[in-house]
Amino acid sequence: MALTLEAVLGLATVSFLWGVTNPLMKKGAQGIERIKSHSITSQFLNDVVFLVRNFKYMIPFLINQCGSLIYVVVIQQTDLSLTVVVANSLTFAITALTGIFLGEKKVHRNTYLGIILILLGTTVCCVDKMDSSS
Repeated sequence: MALTLEAVLGLATVSFLWGVTNPLMKKGAQGIERIKSHSITSQFLNDVVFLVRNFKYMIPFLINQCGSLIYVVVIQQTDLSLTVVVANSLTFAITALTGIFLGEKKVHRNTYLGIILILLGTTVCCVDKMDSSS
């Protein structure tokens, strides 16, 4: 399958939506560890109720799921081997950058090096697919 500009933009959008919302969902779920129940079923239900009632979790979650819908559309139009690699690697990089922005933890310089290598590798994969489909 040919890699089009629309597919690249779709993958970038998916990665952005997933990457930005992952740390926000983590932040929104804070406090769930304090919920204790007497059975596994009760624990599960209480956890779900806590998350559903928590708008700081639900808003990023719903945006994240919009990214998943776009992913399903993009995956139908592009080569699966490229789609998975690009979406997951860029999501990782964007999650790391968002975490840095939110002040989650002090970042080691290797993290920045890893992000640069991810972006370079993703670019090489996309350029290779564009060249081979022409």
